[in-house]
Amino acid sequence: MTVDVRKLPTGFGRLWTAQTVSSLGDGVTHAALPLLALTLTRDPMALAVVTAVGTLPWLLFGVLGGALVDRWDRRRTMWVTDAGRAVVLAIPAAAAALDMLSIPLLAAVAFLLGLGGLFFDTAATAYLPDLLGREPALLERANSRLRGTQTAASGFAGPPAGSALLVLGRAVPLLADAVSFALSALLVRSLPAAPRRVPQARESLLRQARAGASYVFRDRLLLGLALRPAVGNIAFLAVETVLALFAHDRLGIDTIGFGLLLTAEATGGLLGAGIASFLGRRLGTGTALTCTAAVEGLAILGLAAAPNPYVAGLALAVCGAGMGATMVLGPSLRQAIVPGHLMGRVASTSRMLAMCAAPFGALLGGWLATTYDVRTPLYTAAGLLLTMTAVTSTMTSNRQVEAALHAAGLPEDPDRSEPGDPVREGAV
Repeated sequence: MTVDVRKLPTGFGRLWTAQTVSSLGDGVTHAALPLLALTLTRDPMALAVVTAVGTLPWLLFGVLGGALVDRWDRRRTMWVTDAGRAVVLAIPAAAAALDMLSIPLLAAVAFLLGLGGLFFDTAATAYLPDLLGREPALLERANSRLRGTQTAASGFAGPPAGSALLVLGRAVPLLADAVSFALSALLVRSLPAAPRRVPQARESLLRQARAGASYVFRDRLLLGLALRPAVGNIAFLAVETVLALFAHDRLGIDTIGFGLLLTAEATGGLLGAGIASFLGRRLGTGTALTCTAAVEGLAILGLAAAPNPYVAGLALAVCGAGMGATMVLGPSLRQAIVPGHLMGRVASTSRMLAMCAAPFGALLGGWLATTYDVRTPLYTAAGLLLTMTAVTSTMTSNRQVEAALHAAGLPEDPDRSEPGDPVREGAV
């Protein structure tokens, strides 16, 4: 499945650059936001609320958002959303400069940024097959680059920059992220328009949303691909909610050190994104997804037991590698097998399951840390990840993957197939 990089159109380079710039700003905010919250309160539940509300838009509007994206022009949706997020970030930046920052304001901004992320991410996922076609290897190549640079920017470069910018002033990292969204909006606006889709019979928005959700729940493979990040988000948000507190109180890490700790996770994510296609070829996409999920669970277990910052950084790097590979292989497979007119709804339904689970993870992490101690959410997260790996392993097996490619009319890769793999009966 070797594909010449020259087959990637010039428009992809602009999309790649736009997401890289925006991801750099996201990384700045990812480190700065919990640290800003820590300057206002040390209550774990208050910190959990700030984390959780950013995921609420997916719970409230996830499926409907996907139906809207399937109706709207996807390129326009992306650049308008990024422009809106730039304006939103200017509000807490001004409040920080005027010493009026508060936990409720940070929570409101997190909600609005999450709402923007819903529309942008769904539109970008649906736009990529329009731009590149539906060849699995080409999508993997593109997603590997997108995921790799996103990880490098948002995790490797962004967090230390966010920590450093915070030293210059509480408004500075927020302004930096606002500028990144504005630049991304300009780049996305210059992308080529997607091909016009064949008009569908006009249905109500709710009926179209239900059709997208039904498509996911009726297909065993798509359901498995959706359940894995859903359970994973419960685990990862439980960890993320208390990670700053865990790093400070148990590992003795200061503000700059916390940014470096996040960088370790991003370094692993960059490696995982880079080797994702290799793992898929060697193990088969299904087996590779199961192995990376198991690696994530074991790595979080190592983080929970870490006696010092170095072991914690290594554990986060290993976890990041598993996540990086998963986030290339899973979306690429989905983009290859789902019809274009349903892509927005299927993507948003899958993402909604993941994101609506996240508030429960954030609140669970805060409650466990308050009731027991700060390590308990980490041990709980590891148990959830390993259980999820076992449950979904047959749903996303190599056999299921090859059957889905066959049903979608795509050529099967002999390096990834198993002898005698049957086509799924009743595949959607």
